[in-house]
Amino acid sequence: MNNDVITIKLPSKAEYVSIARLAASVISNTVGFNIEEIDDIKVAVGEACNNAVLHGNSEEEVYEIAFKLSEEKIHIEVKDNGVGFDEEKYEEPDLNHLKGNGLGIYIMKSLMDEVDIEVGDNEGTTLKLIKYLEK
Repeated sequence: MNNDVITIKLPSKAEYVSIARLAASVISNTVGFNIEEIDDIKVAVGEACNNAVLHGNSEEEVYEIAFKLSEEKIHIEVKDNGVGFDEEKYEEPDLNHLKGNGLGIYIMKSLMDEVDIEVGDNEGTTLKLIKYLEK
């Protein structure tokens, strides 16, 4: 398992996000995370994939999920081919006055140990999610 990488490409359609969540669950279990941590990872991956589907690609495209495994962490990258996420326009949601969107990144950041967003010029967005295995 040391430094193994599992890559999945999925159509940019909402009905396939559950496949990513299921894969995240099985892979996280293999690494050794407990049930609560697995649920956190599964939700964070689902949010990242929802962002790729809703904001990143057209339905004719695919997005890619890479699970990078090591003895101490799982590193997940979700990459779409859209125009890119404008991080400067992102505002953390006001939890007392919730709107319809904007919660995905907040949820990912609250569930994972590290969340990084990489945006290329018209090269899509890559969400990097890291969860460390507590020993």
